[in-house]
Amino acid sequence: MKILVIGGGAREHALVWKLAQSPKVKEIYAAPGNAGTAPIAQNLNVAATDIAALLKTAREKQIDLTVVGPEAPLAEGIVDRFRDAGLPIFGPSQKAAAIESSKVFAKDLMQKHGIPCARSASFDSYSEAKAYLEKQAPPVVVKADGLAAGKGVVVATSISEALVALDDFMAKKTLGRAGDRIIIEECLAGREMSAFAFTDGETVVPMLPACDYKRVFDGDRGPNTGGMGSYSPPPFYTAALAEKVTGTIMVPTVRAMAKEGRPYKGVLYGGLMLTADGPKVLEFNARFGDPETQVVLPLLKTDLADIMLAVVDNRLGQLKVEWRDGACVGVVLASGGYPGSYKTGLPVNGLDSLDEDILVFHAGTKLDAAGQVVTNGGRVLTVVATGQTIAEAREKVYNNIPRLHFEGCHYRRDVGLVLNRA
Repeated sequence: MKILVIGGGAREHALVWKLAQSPKVKEIYAAPGNAGTAPIAQNLNVAATDIAALLKTAREKQIDLTVVGPEAPLAEGIVDRFRDAGLPIFGPSQKAAAIESSKVFAKDLMQKHGIPCARSASFDSYSEAKAYLEKQAPPVVVKADGLAAGKGVVVATSISEALVALDDFMAKKTLGRAGDRIIIEECLAGREMSAFAFTDGETVVPMLPACDYKRVFDGDRGPNTGGMGSYSPPPFYTAALAEKVTGTIMVPTVRAMAKEGRPYKGVLYGGLMLTADGPKVLEFNARFGDPETQVVLPLLKTDLADIMLAVVDNRLGQLKVEWRDGACVGVVLASGGYPGSYKTGLPVNGLDSLDEDILVFHAGTKLDAAGQVVTNGGRVLTVVATGQTIAEAREKVYNNIPRLHFEGCHYRRDVGLVLNRA
């Protein structure tokens, strides 16, 4: 098989790495890829959102399966375009991807079909939203409807803070069209967790869950990021909880999407809060998570290419998906200044000095003219290790991180340490 992986982050490097292990896979292309995918795939100078160019590339390269990493091309309908052209592609259609690209749609779906979630109200009028917000008791959550690269949710501890977020999203348009509609919802309390499932629209196969760290600094301080690290599986994830998440959230959501005429195929990602009343949905995503993918895929025993083909061909129910015992921890190394402004083009040193069982998934990296790995984004690397326990995996990661260096490098030192919190 020839496979095309769309995207250029650590999630996509992890997907390329895992797919390369399949005996069925002969060649892998990454569009655009990064310095980490370069040794195991052919990087293509095609943007992840240039659907016409990606379609042309898939035809020219005679690609047997295309795998979509990021959310933007899914929201723009890449799956529909490829399917119309008769090209196999892993991911949900544009109508199904609305579960991520429109938080208002997702919330309406959950409320209509009885899928547990926070109480909320949605608005397309700034004045009506403001009037509603002024009557609420903090803490309160303000969410932009559209895709906002992780910047569209504000958990406000005061109404004045919530009003600032509302003003930013709806009046100042800091997120562009993503803030045309907003949701105001209750702030749920409990443990946060990311749940994932493969689905072909009928069969739902749970993956191992993970916990990620969204704030930039230790102790969950500082601004939100795309994710500073993660671990899998959470020690509190019991068989009973797994059954509840699958039975009350993942399966009902896939069935609800089918009833709404939006059959869902690919990976369904539920950001959950484990409340005193049981698991509730914070949000849905229409693809693999980042940085969670980097700690979930190393624990997958079954051939990922087999799973993806089974999803595309509507035969997931015929496949047994198996997982390895143990745990996995990943820590993100970020550019100085991230999630704000940062420099790029800085040399990354020490990649050849790590222990053999350490995985490094590249995100914001590229090769310069001399073949040196240099920084090319905010999140630069995810350093990953497996172990019998989270503590063992964590120790391996943090023993190796000091061997890596680029100017301004910073990372959280508490990933996997505070296990009663995500």
